[in-house]
Amino acid sequence: MTDATLQDPDFAQTAHALLGDRGFTSDPDLLDPWLTDWRGRYTGRACGLASPANTQELATLVKLCGKQGVAIVPQGGNSGMVGGATPGRSGNEIILSLRRMNAVRSFDPESKTITCEAGMVLQTLHETVETKGMRFPLTLGGKGSATVGGLVSTNAGGTQVLRHGTMRAQVLGLEAVLADGSVLDTLTPLKKDNRGFDLKQLLIGSEGTLGVVTAATLRLLPQIGTRIVVWAGLDSIQSARRLLLHCEERGKDALEGFEVIPSHSLDAVLDHLPAARAPLADRHAWYALIELVSDRANDTGLAHLTEGMLAEALDKGLLADATIAANETQAEAFWLLRDSISAAERAIGPAMQHDISVPVDRMADFVEQAIEIVERKFPRCEAIAFGHLGDGNVHFHVLAPPGADRASWEAQDAKEISAFVYDLVTQWGGSISAEHGIGQDKVAIFEQLGDPIALNVLHKVKQALDPDGLLNPGKLLKA
Repeated sequence: MTDATLQDPDFAQTAHALLGDRGFTSDPDLLDPWLTDWRGRYTGRACGLASPANTQELATLVKLCGKQGVAIVPQGGNSGMVGGATPGRSGNEIILSLRRMNAVRSFDPESKTITCEAGMVLQTLHETVETKGMRFPLTLGGKGSATVGGLVSTNAGGTQVLRHGTMRAQVLGLEAVLADGSVLDTLTPLKKDNRGFDLKQLLIGSEGTLGVVTAATLRLLPQIGTRIVVWAGLDSIQSARRLLLHCEERGKDALEGFEVIPSHSLDAVLDHLPAARAPLADRHAWYALIELVSDRANDTGLAHLTEGMLAEALDKGLLADATIAANETQAEAFWLLRDSISAAERAIGPAMQHDISVPVDRMADFVEQAIEIVERKFPRCEAIAFGHLGDGNVHFHVLAPPGADRASWEAQDAKEISAFVYDLVTQWGGSISAEHGIGQDKVAIFEQLGDPIALNVLHKVKQALDPDGLLNPGKLLKA
């Protein structure tokens, strides 16, 4: 399709008539904020912004787009890391926002489920279920903008995966509009359902390339009654791994999160947040942020468990020092240090961020060796790793040399660095994308390093469900 075809007023007029003033616009000024990803790395073009009010409006719009050959780029909170919600450069696409579709369709505390529409923001979801004494066991730094539809489509992770799993584990049912405009409804959760493929699981993590998620039935848990947050100082990433195993053995189901943070990252955050304070008096090479929870309020048993666990860890030399948050305010301050790492790094200068995973039992070895290998191959660059040690996923960042020009460095050296890191991860039997997806950022490297048989299957599924390439073209898979 050419730009001239898209400029035919019939499509815009028909879409506007279908969705109304709030539902469709081609105004360049209104479109502009939606055309660039939040990191500023990708900017595209679009012929319109669609914001349907309900599933039926979306289904009719999708059918219209199919007839006109107009591609659809779903965009949730626009907080992704790989350009997966940014249109391409052709201008032959519309951006689809489901922010108007943010209702709670049903909420059943007894069965511990909620069915909500895809435009609901994660923070709103948390606040909604909290009023009923429940919680949704997935959170991340972008909870104020990330939407349920985006979380499902990218199979989001976050800091609670160690205990509760990714978004895939939270979804009990889905509703989605497919490329032909038909509506797939699997919202009713069934513990046993042996009628062929689990289609909802096919859509989770597909990045909007197989269907547009419009609603989800999600599992809930009782609200946390008691929470204990620990900040521990460590001498190495290997010590962090041993401490994790100790905490898993002693803490069992109470262990909610285990994050690792290098001294470089903590220093960067303390510089970035003037009011922030280091939790420990002495500086350590690594830190662990540990959270344990109980459903019972004022659970003194959890406090005894934590204190005993830490005392044993000290006796075994698994940690050098540790402090327990005295209250919720201090617990949140500890987590703010972790959640502010990416912003603090951006303030330092350009860096290449790699969301990678390797087998959990090899993560400490990988971090130790990969940092040395990368810094030796790319002198004056600094490699750091932080994140979710317990699920084999860390964020492996390579910082540019001091004073490097962002544009020229990212266009040249940074690409070579990322290719090297992804090749290294693949050699270790890992994944080039642990929780942020492929988007458009990793399409080429995915095709290069991915298993050919698996890639062939993915392409066949895409061809079967979206033969005209209508949904989020150029993302996840090459056309």
